[in-house]
Amino acid sequence: MAQVSTTEVEHPLDPLTAPEIELTTEILEAHDEVTDDVGFYSYQPVEPPKDELSEWEDGDPVDREVTAVLRDFAERETYEAVVSLSEEEIVSWEHLPDAIPHIPDMDVREAEAAIIEDEAFRDAARERGVEDFEHVIVDPWPVNASEFVPDGLEEHRLARGLAWVGRDEKDNAYSRPLEGIHAFIDLDEMEVLEVVDNGVVDEDSPLPPDRADFRADRVDARDGREHLDVVQPEGVSWEVDGREVEWQKWSFRVGWTDREGLVLHDITYDDDGEERKILHRMSASAMAVPYGDTDPNHSWKNALDIGEFNVGRMVNSLDEGCDCLGVMHYFDAVTNDRDGNVLRFPNAICMHEEDDGLLWKHTEIRKGNTEVRRRRRLVISQIATVYNYDYAFYYYLYQDGRIEAEMRLTGIDSNGVVPEGTTAEDTGGFYEVAAPQIKTSLHQHHFNFRMDFDIDGEDNAVYEVHNESADDVAWTHEDSDNPSGQGWYMDETLLETEQEARMDIDPNKGRYWQVVNPNETNAYGYNTGYKLHPHANVESPMAPGSPARRRAGFLDNDFWVTPYSEDEMYADGEYPTQNDDPSGLREWTKADRDIVDEDVVVWYTLGVNHRTRPEDWPVLPVEIAGFELAPEGFFDENPAIDVPPEPAACESEAMSDDD
Repeated sequence: MAQVSTTEVEHPLDPLTAPEIELTTEILEAHDEVTDDVGFYSYQPVEPPKDELSEWEDGDPVDREVTAVLRDFAERETYEAVVSLSEEEIVSWEHLPDAIPHIPDMDVREAEAAIIEDEAFRDAARERGVEDFEHVIVDPWPVNASEFVPDGLEEHRLARGLAWVGRDEKDNAYSRPLEGIHAFIDLDEMEVLEVVDNGVVDEDSPLPPDRADFRADRVDARDGREHLDVVQPEGVSWEVDGREVEWQKWSFRVGWTDREGLVLHDITYDDDGEERKILHRMSASAMAVPYGDTDPNHSWKNALDIGEFNVGRMVNSLDEGCDCLGVMHYFDAVTNDRDGNVLRFPNAICMHEEDDGLLWKHTEIRKGNTEVRRRRRLVISQIATVYNYDYAFYYYLYQDGRIEAEMRLTGIDSNGVVPEGTTAEDTGGFYEVAAPQIKTSLHQHHFNFRMDFDIDGEDNAVYEVHNESADDVAWTHEDSDNPSGQGWYMDETLLETEQEARMDIDPNKGRYWQVVNPNETNAYGYNTGYKLHPHANVESPMAPGSPARRRAGFLDNDFWVTPYSEDEMYADGEYPTQNDDPSGLREWTKADRDIVDEDVVVWYTLGVNHRTRPEDWPVLPVEIAGFELAPEGFFDENPAIDVPPEPAACESEAMSDDD
């Protein structure tokens, strides 16, 4: 077998390399249980326990292990193996009788082809006016919960195929849904088991009329937009060594897994020469996209995109458009395909700098002096396309110690057909008319972020903080410690157990959460800490016990805290696909473990309400949602006081009223 070169892997947290994937496949193929009927579904690097990482030093050998998920198509069984690349052997092999792996790209493409060739599907499509099947597309959706599995198909690994048809090769096929056709396919056998036809919506006009073009060569571009360049003639401010990045006192490692995609490791800030730890690991751990339409053609939709598709496998190569501007640094990613071969994602992660307005400013009126600093941020991003939707994941690092996580949602809304002449009065509020005969269902997007904090060390604690009036009753000035009636304070509550920590945002109270090191203080006696400051959010209005709420327990609350466990990585559990009740945050926190002076992990669920508009068609302008991590007592003063003025920042060409 091939040996893994030590130069390929510089750090235990580095993503898998192509030689490691090849070696993993070689080791697995030598195992007696791995026959020609077995597919290789996921290779994940085993991240060493934190105590081992703390002892590892640059130059030490990297003993790599890989967790592999395999599917035996003939036996309809799933297995999980741990492979030691250093020892070139399988160190564990486990049969998981109730686990179903994610749906990878090879499954998607083969399922699409099989459905398009199926005669029952073609008959249903012909009823809707389809004559040429060359431009039909099919998206195989997860079937989600048992309520949505046809009788007799319960033992199969299923997908439900939804279809659209374009007019030609460049047409936006998503503009013409084949409404009412549901093709259930066995993903092990790639056999169409049942085609459900709920009927043609409009016999006279079964396909929507508009092309809904959005390609540059098919749209009349507006005039008057002059060219804008983002340039850095003197180079960039970062330094990159392999996967390690240093920028403006920040240091971190850029990681990647095929399930989460982009991961940030070992985030520290240089405080006057001291490298201070903030986060051990940060990533988006789970997604839920439930739909609110009561129409049987759409009421079953609730996708867990990260866990059911392994969203890292759906990332874009970011040099194909203007995803980033300026001077970029790219990180590639590799994983395995279903046959165990190397699957490459060039330029999967983009890093660049941006100007972001003011950082700080003060004008000394009496002295005629102004000091102003521009705020610059480092952007680390990935963009994943999950069928019709495009999800852009951004992490921003700022010079004042702030970290921001942001999601940008774009792409094409999942859609269906309504009869010609349908207007707002006919929708019942469950969907919107976005174009002639096109309906887009009310839906939400929820993203759960997992943040393993290590504020100045692993032993941390968490407080809930909100505004509180100094008076419990109506204010009077008599005999009051609050004579003006204007007194208020920030009420701080130590969260002692997992159940106490389950909370939601309260913007009217200014609620946020602070993670502190209870054993460290700044110069003024405050525990060193960071706060999680929520931006806009939304709860799930789905009924308790409904499939969407049952399967995605992390929707129950915005904020969660658990003690660190290397086995608790994903808010929706290890195997959410076709799983009625996946494990995850809701199940783990029932233990109500202590979280004071512990190695804590914070989980935050960020929600977006999407009531679509005609302005969202044919392509959705980005919806933006995020949250912020900001130092609170971590430093003794503004850490950005030493940021220098921008050179020649105010000497660019200006235009007067006479121009």
